Amino acid sequence: MTAKEINELNTRLSGALPGEIIRYFSGLFSEKLAFATSFGAEDQVLTHIITASKIPVQFFALDTGRLFPETYKLLKITSERYHQQIIVYLPDNNKVQQMVESKGENLFYNSIENRKLCCRIRKVEPLKRALDGMQAWITGLRREQSAERSKTRLVEWDVENVLLKINPLANWSEEQLWQYIREHDIPYNPLHDKNYKSIGCQPCTRALKPGEDARAGRWWWEHNNNKECGLH
Repeated sequence: MTAKEINELNTRLSGALPGEIIRYFSGLFSEKLAFATSFGAEDQVLTHIITASKIPVQFFALDTGRLFPETYKLLKITSERYHQQIIVYLPDNNKVQQMVESKGENLFYNSIENRKLCCRIRKVEPLKRALDGMQAWITGLRREQSAERSKTRLVEWDVENVLLKINPLANWSEEQLWQYIREHDIPYNPLHDKNYKSIGCQPCTRALKPGEDARAGRWWWEHNNNKECGLH
């Protein structure tokens, strides 16, 4: 898809509701549209919207093997609550074993290179398997989440995975998000109530301090500003 076509899509869908955006792309791509959930607040909202509207979308999640117990519990609760199959993708066990044997279980604390290696094996490579054969994927990215995500558009071209990336909540505020969760009694990770905004792997996530943006609790020991793992 060309840049012009993507710009036209963003203009056409600028005033649409998240459910309308998802249904539009479901009509375009049918079974080739996937939704990646990490069970964060945004993804729980999208899960509710998709299932309540009965939009046919494939759900998947990435299990790195290092997630919080609360996240694993929420996976089960969400699947049962919405009667939704969520396909779980695991990292290649041999690659994980080789990485741990050569660099240690908590290698990510030693260098940015090590952390990116761990993210690539545990998250990026499984994502590529999950998106194999897809034409578009849905994420819960919002502009307010961090400076790095401030230019997130409703529709983007994912260069790494060579498909469309759709961000239906891109322009939602934190207040909108939680108001929707409360209004619809949507299950969410209890860690959010302990000031965890962005929840990833347990050893790489901490609660936020006052005034920090939503991504500051991820890989907090790093001093660079790019707090991403390679998925986005």
